[in-house]
Amino acid sequence: MREDAVDYETQRKNMVESQVRPSDVTDRRIIRTMLDLPRERFVPEAYRSLAYMDGPVPLAAPAGHGARRALLSARTLAKLVQIANIDPDAAVLDIGAGTGYGAALLGRLAGRVVALDSDASLLGVARRVLPELGADDVTVVEGELAQGWSPESPYDAIVIEGAVEEIRPDLLDQLKDGGRLVAIVGAPAAGRATLWRRNGNTFGQASIFDATADILPSFEKARTFAF
Repeated sequence: MREDAVDYETQRKNMVESQVRPSDVTDRRIIRTMLDLPRERFVPEAYRSLAYMDGPVPLAAPAGHGARRALLSARTLAKLVQIANIDPDAAVLDIGAGTGYGAALLGRLAGRVVALDSDASLLGVARRVLPELGADDVTVVEGELAQGWSPESPYDAIVIEGAVEEIRPDLLDQLKDGGRLVAIVGAPAAGRATLWRRNGNTFGQASIFDATADILPSFEKARTFAF
């Protein structure tokens, strides 16, 4: 089927009605934005027919033994953003931004968004598509994911678009007092969406819901070897 014959608008509506709304997503701002954002614009042409599938959407094939990169499933992203509790004037760091879909969503909710990724080719898509969609409050930066982006810190919220095995203390330190970090903790088959909240120099942690995603680059635990 030719791309100009694909009814993406209907697919977008079906995604929201069948995947997002039934998953306890009650923030109407998230629902309205997902109904409006053209998710297919953030997906490579080879995978564009999968843009609205119920699951992660491939962005690039793994390079050697590298991590697969994909858009989070719509339901998982929506629920993560909801528990991050984004205020309209919030400063947000989006880690693992990839081609920018999550950053575009956050840009409609927050006052300022920094979209961080370590993959220059994915960020190339984000830098092209985000301005075309009027995402003027999103700044795209390249760097190691686990280090965050301290030049624009502190943040009201940090959203990690993928799974992690551990969170470095210096990343949590980029939160404002009262700030929140959300990520999926654990292996792809048994992950849990988790919320950290800063209270002074301490960080409360709560496991919120089951979720699956690939481990993002640089968020793997350091391996130790016994001899």
